[in-house]
Amino acid sequence: MRLLNTITVALRALRRNLLRSVLTALGIIIGVGAVIAMVSIGNGAKSQVEGQIASLGQNIISVFPGNFTQGGVRGGFGSASTLTVEDAMAIRNEVAGVANLSPDMRDRTQILANGQNWSTNVQGEDVSYLDIRLWNIADGTMFTDSDVRSAAKVCVIGKTVADQLFQGDEAIGQTLRIRNIPFKVVGVLAPKGFNFFGQDQDDIVIVPYTSHLKRIARRPFLNSITIQAASPDQMARIQQDITDLLQQRRNGKEPDFTVRNQQELAEAATATTKTMTVLLGAIAGVSLIVGGIGIMNIMLVSVTERTREIGIRLAVGAHGRDVLLQFLTEAIILSMMGGILGILLGVGSSQLISKLNGWPVLVSSTAVIGSFIFSAAIGVFFGFYPARKAADLDPIEALRYE
Repeated sequence: MRLLNTITVALRALRRNLLRSVLTALGIIIGVGAVIAMVSIGNGAKSQVEGQIASLGQNIISVFPGNFTQGGVRGGFGSASTLTVEDAMAIRNEVAGVANLSPDMRDRTQILANGQNWSTNVQGEDVSYLDIRLWNIADGTMFTDSDVRSAAKVCVIGKTVADQLFQGDEAIGQTLRIRNIPFKVVGVLAPKGFNFFGQDQDDIVIVPYTSHLKRIARRPFLNSITIQAASPDQMARIQQDITDLLQQRRNGKEPDFTVRNQQELAEAATATTKTMTVLLGAIAGVSLIVGGIGIMNIMLVSVTERTREIGIRLAVGAHGRDVLLQFLTEAIILSMMGGILGILLGVGSSQLISKLNGWPVLVSSTAVIGSFIFSAAIGVFFGFYPARKAADLDPIEALRYE
């Protein structure tokens, strides 16, 4: 009952100076709203990148060239490749738990068809590449194992290539020329859109990797090797087995390859968005501190204005802890009301930003709950000193205060 009476008196005191109370809470409202909005935008961007990583396939392990020392110079990702088809076949045959594998060849080159030309990505892959990437065929079929073995001049094209070269006409059965070599179109891929690097995934021509090696690139080394693990719990073991196998095939020499799993790629891709989310949240959090300082300032003013009231209460038998609780309750109510209104402002503004700019947003329950608890804690922290000052007033001096 005492607590209820304290809350009632606190609300009455705040209502007496309603405009001042609203302006005091405004710092908390803006701070909480800004934190929730910034974190929601950051989480939305992170979620979008993770979704694009997931669109690359499930349980993916990639082997890249690089990470070697030669002549005192240490290379990194993208260094001259020494990965071979034999390396890929050794992984497929000797590492347990490999569900699918595709040797990767990549070049950007000009292609011609139907009196049109287009610069696009030409990739050499295995038949299982579409299963690894979870990519469907919209029209036609994928090339076959027989096409891979015979280095057949067949290809599957993305929607962007089909639109640019054939402009709505039937693409299946048509011929396009890659470096003046004719390739028959056997399939058109379902559209996938842009990836997290901003590249159009549909701007692609896929040929058998053997055809790319022998007819297009005419070089012995692969750009990379893509492996799909049979299950997520085997990925760490498979990654280590691949590393050990490739190291063994190089007779213990300095590694000239890098093995990465999908989680590592996702963490690298989302590292920037995580940093920006934390930074934006921290900057927005500063306004919460400013709002807390505003609460302390107003409560100190309130103590000064109500000195005689405090003296009367102490004179008629109120204890110092009762006065302390009274003023502390007012500070907490101010900050909690600001927190609730700030949550509504943050959720509403993040949705408005998403609607106006088309940005993805993801409102985090952790951010909402955390902001509310933090706003209440600010009320306790910044309200304690004014409340303690009020409780420590001498009743006689307070009664004589003008």
